[in-house]
Amino acid sequence: MTVHCYSFIGGEFRTEAESFERRNPANGELAAVAELADAAAVEAAVAAAVGAFVSWRWSTGFERGHLLRELARLSLERLDDLATSMTLELGKPLDEARGEVRKFADAMAFYGEEAERIFGETIPNRSNDYLSVVAKEPIGPVAAITPWNYPVELLGWKLGGAIGAGCTMVIKPSEYTPGAAQIVMECVRDAGFPPGVVNVVYGTGEVGAMLAGHPDVAKLAFTGSNATGQKLFSTVQGVTRLTMELGGSCPLLVSKHADLDLAAAGAVRRAFRNAGQICIAVNRIYVEEPVADAFVERVVALTDKLTVGDGFADPGADVGPVAMEEIYERTTAHVDDARRRGARILTGEQPHPLGGLFLNPVVVADAPHDSEIMTQETFGPAVGIASCTSLDEAAEHANAVPGGLAAYLYTVGLGEAMRYAALLDFGNVGVNTTDAGIINAPYGGRRESGFGYEHGREGLEGYLQLKHVRIRHSHE
Repeated sequence: MTVHCYSFIGGEFRTEAESFERRNPANGELAAVAELADAAAVEAAVAAAVGAFVSWRWSTGFERGHLLRELARLSLERLDDLATSMTLELGKPLDEARGEVRKFADAMAFYGEEAERIFGETIPNRSNDYLSVVAKEPIGPVAAITPWNYPVELLGWKLGGAIGAGCTMVIKPSEYTPGAAQIVMECVRDAGFPPGVVNVVYGTGEVGAMLAGHPDVAKLAFTGSNATGQKLFSTVQGVTRLTMELGGSCPLLVSKHADLDLAAAGAVRRAFRNAGQICIAVNRIYVEEPVADAFVERVVALTDKLTVGDGFADPGADVGPVAMEEIYERTTAHVDDARRRGARILTGEQPHPLGGLFLNPVVVADAPHDSEIMTQETFGPAVGIASCTSLDEAAEHANAVPGGLAAYLYTVGLGEAMRYAALLDFGNVGVNTTDAGIINAPYGGRRESGFGYEHGREGLEGYLQLKHVRIRHSHE
């Protein structure tokens, strides 16, 4: 299956002068061919969004909600097409990719309902002769730059919030996963969205920079690396609004009072799911000394049971290949750095027999606190573990990195749960779970992990602006 990806501008698919390829990281076969947008294509896409906003901004929440729910339905009809595209472009196991499509549909259904619940308010005045009304209005055409690791789900977070609020948009998907976006746009077309409400252009960071710097873009929503986010931040001109989710090196704390079986299962799941290529992956673990050996033993045993394979040939595999050479090299470099500093590599050190971009999941014990794996985001299938004398020490190390997206804590004590959930300076904290996000609660980071929120009502409110209307209605 090779997906040909066309620019989607003003409700029509179109070709460009040049194209680029994306190959399957598992076997090198061609997965997608995408039309490469130039400056004229970006200009046309923004112009289409600007033109469509003139009427779309007056659509009702009920109209927008109906279209989003229809998009949810159609995406489930195309579930296997979407999942297969992701697996071939990214390496994500097919069963996991199917789950991502279902989450996309859930997000569309959620924002379809939220679109019907955009409420204003009335404000009392000192005189009964006046009435103040606060209305919420869409901010205008927005640009969304979406990542490759969850190319359907994270596109949906932005699309659902922006469209539900009454904005129009131009999406620039990752150049590593254009095929998934193409199929989503086919669903958008079939759902009956008016021309120009949703537009897509394909390309590298240069295309994203053109969108970020466009004077007619009212807001930029970005998910990606800190380095790319900082570049885009400097590209944005004027008073363009921003939402940025930039990832982070996420910690997990294990109390001496924790259920160690539950903690180990959560650690392995969140460290190695999607080959560790998740912004909220567990990168580093801090365990209280009395239970450190027992916890590490459980983590190693569970890691050794994980299956690594071609996500399409083996749909139920736990771990597929990493998406690109850069991740492979960074993961091995972080492991090598920890080894040189005296850490123990307990499992996963041997090369995977499939070669290429396949890596065995690696567990690094006794990792020094200043090692790369404990201070930087690996974004690959490796996790570092260090013991601490107390949870206070663990929390101090957890908060020491620049980012603050998600943190996790395992304890059976309510007092510990409340104390350390408060002490951890992260936008999302999971206690006795490594599923820190749900679609109806806000999701966002702190410090260098970015700003703004997706998920929840806040994911829609970020595309709205307030207007105060003060009316003198007395005829006296």
